[in-house]
Order: sequence, then structure tokens, then C-alpha cells
Amino acid sequence: MHFKAPDIGLDLGTCNTVVYVKNEGIVISEPTLVISRRGDKKPIAVGEEAQRMYGRTSDAEIAIHPIRNGMIANYDATVLLLRAFISKAVGESNLVKPRLVMSIPSEIDEVNRKALTAAVRACGLKKVYLIEKPLAAAIGAGLSVFEPEGCMVVDVGGGTTEVAVVSLGGLVVSQSIPVGGVKMDEAIVNHIKHEFKMLIGAKTAEDVKLDLASALPQENGSSVRIRGRDLLSPSALEIDYTAQQAYGAVREPCRAILTAIKWVLERTPPELASDIMKNGIYLTGRAAQLYALDQYIANELNIQVILAKDPGDCTVLGLGYIVENLALLAQQGRMPQLN
Repeated sequence: MHFKAPDIGLDLGTCNTVVYVKNEGIVISEPTLVISRRGDKKPIAVGEEAQRMYGRTSDAEIAIHPIRNGMIANYDATVLLLRAFISKAVGESNLVKPRLVMSIPSEIDEVNRKALTAAVRACGLKKVYLIEKPLAAAIGAGLSVFEPEGCMVVDVGGGTTEVAVVSLGGLVVSQSIPVGGVKMDEAIVNHIKHEFKMLIGAKTAEDVKLDLASALPQENGSSVRIRGRDLLSPSALEIDYTAQQAYGAVREPCRAILTAIKWVLERTPPELASDIMKNGIYLTGRAAQLYALDQYIANELNIQVILAKDPGDCTVLGLGYIVENLALLAQQGRMPQLN
């Protein structure tokens, strides 16, 4: 039995959950998914194992996405998932439970904040530090967030996009919108359903997004062969889906992200806006890797846009920095909020 478990950082996302353990780094990166039997609170599978079963379960089993748009959609499933991941990360045979540093949406309300804290405490953890997701992403992207200089981060996650201006270790202006990678996938599903009368699954739509979709029109003539279910007959259907069609499908989610960035810029103090014009906008999050999204935003705003290194891990790496430096940050008065 160990006396004390190492502190951990947890990025609980709509699509993916990532866990960072002190002195070890990222130890878990798995889907935020639980499969259980109907009426039974015990999980059959969580994370990657649940993903392998997804779409192949019987009527007696149900797949649950515990987080929706960055908020808890199913409290019991959230607790099940957190228990499984925390146990997998640091084990259960610890007399003293780890301290947890966790990312939260920038515009989370008090009800959802309390629900999230309660879910973590239901796992036996007592000390829970909460930090706004865009601030953690900015730290993970290597930005000088504690300096008296403005920097802008646009974190495009699975369920939400968080846009924020950061300075002196806090958020100056921010907005969170329920648009991210999932909305892009849904847009592709709906476009193919409307144009071709064919139904495809979420995994196929995600593959199309990663392999073909773009935030700017492409003239390379590339396409992919997609198989789905014909909505007009009981048979299967195959189509050739082009890059131009995929661009048309994801155009609206991209516009929504651009609108949110404009909203934040319009409310940014002039001095900080000048810093952003000089230093650029940083893109983080898994869905920020949509082809040409950085170029699209740069063209529309005439501001340099930089896709951060390892954009999908920026938030958890920011949490990891805090986990590794809790004592130092406490001395400097820069600790995240204890809940």
C-alpha cells in the first residue's frame, strides 16, 4: 500500500478524457464513453473498451456520453468514468488520495460547477482545483500567461470552442460556444443525408472530417468513397464524396467559430488587442486540426494564427504544468481555485 498517490491533472472533454500524473506525464487518453446495462449503474466498459463496443451492443445495453458541450449530461455515468480512469491512473491502494487539478469551461455556471466537484468527490478525492480550460490550454501551448501582456487562445474541442484573451494569469474576455468537432461531424452526416439520401455513422463522418474536410475550398479534386445505408431502400449505398462537398458541410461550424473570435476581439481592451495583433492567435484543441482552419481565420481577420504544437494535448499539458508546480505556484499566489 502506498501512503500518498501522486497528484493528477484531468481534462474531462465531451469526446475524450486525458489524465496527467505528476512525474509521469500523460497516462490516459481515451474516449469519454460508458457502456452499461439498462437499469444497472455498474459499467460494462469505459473509454477505449467502450469505444470498441460502440454501435455493436444489444438492446439490453446502452452507450452513454456523460459530458455534453463541456457540461455533465449524466451524473452517474460521469462518476463511473472518473472512478475508472482515476483508479487506472494512480491505483486504489493509497491512504492519502491525490490532489486533482481539473479543467472547466470558462462560462460554467454554479450549478454545473457544483455537479462537477461533487462527481470528483464521489470518487474519494477531497482537494479539487479548478482552472478555466482556455487558461490551461494557453499554459500548455507555452504562452506567457502570467505576464502583463495579452494573448488569445481559441480552443476547439469536441463539444465546445472556448475563445479567451489571457493576461496576468486570468481571463480578461472569454466566450464559450457549443460548436466543435462533434458539430462538424454532425454537419457532414446531415449534408450527406440531405444531398444523397444516405445515412452514415458518426465514426465515418469523423473520418471524412479528418481525411477530406477543410475550412477553405480545395481545388485538388480529391474524394473518398463512403458506404452507408440508403434511406430510400433497405440496401447499402456507396458514393464518392468530394473535398468541395466536405468543405460545404463544415462551413457553418467554421463561421460560428470565427464569429465567436470576433465577439471576443470586439470586447478586448485596446492595449491587449495590440498585443494580439503583434503576437497572433493560438489555436488549440483536437478539432483545431481541421485542415486550413488557421488559414481561414487569418484570412478573415488579417491576424497571424498559429496552430499550437500538440494542439489536442495543450489543455492537459497546462494542467500538468500546474500539477508539477503546485508548491511554487502557491508561493507566488498563482494557485487555481480550490473547490
